[in-house]
Amino acid sequence: MIPRRITVPLLVALVLHAGCRKDEPLATADDDAFTLELPPGAPVPPVPEANRPTATRVALGKRLFFDERLSLGRGISCASCHHPVRAFSDTVALSVGVHGTTGFRNASSLANVAYHPALFRDGGVPTLEQQVLAPVHDEAEMDADINVVATQLAGEEPYRSWSRKAYGRDLDPYVITRAIACYERTLISGWSRFDRFRYRNDASALTAEELQGWTVFTSAETNCSGCHSGFDLSDHDYHNIGTSLDHSADPGRERITLRPEDRGKFKTPTLRNIALTAPYMHDGSMATLERVIGHFAGGGVADPNKSPLVHSFTLSDADRQALIAFLHTLTDERPLDRLP
Repeated sequence: MIPRRITVPLLVALVLHAGCRKDEPLATADDDAFTLELPPGAPVPPVPEANRPTATRVALGKRLFFDERLSLGRGISCASCHHPVRAFSDTVALSVGVHGTTGFRNASSLANVAYHPALFRDGGVPTLEQQVLAPVHDEAEMDADINVVATQLAGEEPYRSWSRKAYGRDLDPYVITRAIACYERTLISGWSRFDRFRYRNDASALTAEELQGWTVFTSAETNCSGCHSGFDLSDHDYHNIGTSLDHSADPGRERITLRPEDRGKFKTPTLRNIALTAPYMHDGSMATLERVIGHFAGGGVADPNKSPLVHSFTLSDADRQALIAFLHTLTDERPLDRLP
């Protein structure tokens, strides 16, 4: 998420500081190429030419992702808010940072983040490389300085040798942001029972109740698939779904565009692994899938920016349970992280 205490101009400055350079290095010749295993039906994710994955880049990124020293040794790593067993999401509504304070948005799953055209729930950052800076510098999260982090880690092995092999330079903010982004692009979701049914033509992958739930999901009445579409089960667009009339604490997409019509709009989350990623919504205000379905069935509150795609509908108890059963089929049958 974009930190509450980092203003948009400051974030832009940070992005530019560790952003693209004309002298961006390539991997050294002895670094093995990294082959990403994609599930059937998955498109090839876009990758910046200057940060194509190699074995060392990905391994370096994973090590940094789990290193609490990104918060200067104060107990918070990337994995503190993005737990692998929860599809790289958090277990609480709002994550707790180094000072015991909470952020202001629920930590999203990182599953299939490689496909996202913009990052954070308001789309405020365009690349994974740039996204890494925000939680490191946010006072409510790691409250660190990436330059200090790099200085403290640069002389340590294997960071020193891996950084030189991966990027031809000592560990610095450039290397940290690029390596973590390389690792995050490997977290591909698409190995669920639903995928066996949808993309591998396995008619036995879903039960009769789950198939009924799929029918409910794709029906014109619920229109779930109106926003949760495509391979990632998200249109990656921004919608106001009528969760509240008060957006003073978090104006959503308006925070980035400054357009009143974007007030209360947030990016459609993927539904992949949705049974693992509770609590739900941008603020973690809905604890269960039952609560989420109840919200949409009720049509939400009458926000002036509410999407016309959100409307009330009626579900029988059987259809409601079938829909929940279907959503559970979106859980991957193997870990997202396939690295040793």
